[in-house]
Amino acid sequence: QVQLVESGGGLVQPGGSLRLSCAASGSRFSINAMGWYRQAPGKERELVATLTSGSTNYADSVKGRFTISRDNAKNTVYLQMNSLKPEDTAVYYCNADILIRGWRDYNMDYWGKGTLVTVSS
Repeated sequence: QVQLVESGGGLVQPGGSLRLSCAASGSRFSINAMGWYRQAPGKERELVATLTSGSTNYADSVKGRFTISRDNAKNTVYLQMNSLKPEDTAVYYCNADILIRGWRDYNMDYWGKGTLVTVSS
């Protein structure tokens, strides 16, 4: 089994910055892709950013403000969020597409429990 644990959320003023982290732990796995999604109150979960084999993808609403990166040695993905706006307030979820290695390899999708980001003065 693999677990994803997010950290780094909190309260920040508009224009401020936060860095989210998501660490994958477990045994006999490798990561195909990782990403961040968010869900604001009363809204559906939406993609924020993804990172696959060095290729990044961002939602239009965060381009130029957020940066996704990954530390392969630590199986950790980061989301650097700058110039935060009140509309960035949401629970941020980490997602990973993981290859589970065993007598038969298979891919599986994992989610973290989420970390709350609140942007308010």
